[in-house]
Formats: sequence, C-alpha cells, structure tokens
Amino acid sequence: MKSEGTTTTASRNAKEILTQFTREVWSEGDVEASDRYIAPRYTILHDPGDPWEGRELDLAGYKERVRALRAAFPDQVFDIQGLFADGDAVVMTWLWSATHKGDIPGFPATGKRITMSGATVYFFEGDRLAGHWQITDRLGVYQQLQEAQAGGLKR
Repeated sequence: MKSEGTTTTASRNAKEILTQFTREVWSEGDVEASDRYIAPRYTILHDPGDPWEGRELDLAGYKERVRALRAAFPDQVFDIQGLFADGDAVVMTWLWSATHKGDIPGFPATGKRITMSGATVYFFEGDRLAGHWQITDRLGVYQQLQEAQAGGLKR
C-alpha cells in the first residue's frame, strides 16, 4: 500500500508529465515528442466523434492521429484549466483554440478562429500515457464552422 506522501508525489509527477505532453505534442505540434510520453499501447476508451474512438493504437498510430487532427488546425493551443489526479488517472479540463487553416470533410479552410472546451481522463502506466476517456464540445465546433462557412463568426 502506498503512503500518502508517495501518492501525492506520483500524482504531482503525473500532472507534470501530462502538462508537458499537452504543451509539446498537441500545442507545439512536436509529434516526435510522443516517444517520451505514450505507452506501447494507447487506448481511446471514449471520445464521441473521434474516428479513433474505441481503438488501441501503437506509437506510430498515435503519431498519425496527432498529425491528422492537427492538419486543419496547425496552430491549435490547449489552455489547461485544471488537473485532478486519482490513482493512475489524471483528469484535465481544458480550453482549446485554433485557426481553421486546412480543409476537413464538409468544411473548406475558413481562416477563422475556432474554440472548444472539454475534459479528458488520461490513464497512466508508470510514467507513460496509456489511454483516455474524453468529452468535448464538438457540436460547438461544428456550429462555429457552419457560421464561418456562411461568412461570419458570431462568437
């Protein structure tokens, strides 16, 4: 059984790892940095609207996912709002913003700024990320893309 001090230290380390991972891989686009953070098998347990939902990815598959999701929004930035650790999991609440610079199905690039919020539970195996369970405001993104495509962004 872990002592309270060990649990607190492990939680703090997991939060630091997750913060660095989010900044380097997702916000700065350093896909190769995934090597330092992702476990050999990464499972997307729940992420409605994500084409990879329910899939187990190896490191190469994870990197391809990052590249594909960043393609239309290459300047995306995650602003971490909160981190909450429990055992081998860390919950991250976040705000996301990006410029729609690349085409996605049904939406040619608009050059408009898009925002979204969400919460992700990341699961750790040691000091590596092994999967996530996520909810996001994809409906809000869709609505912003529709508005941008129509010629204006109300937000």
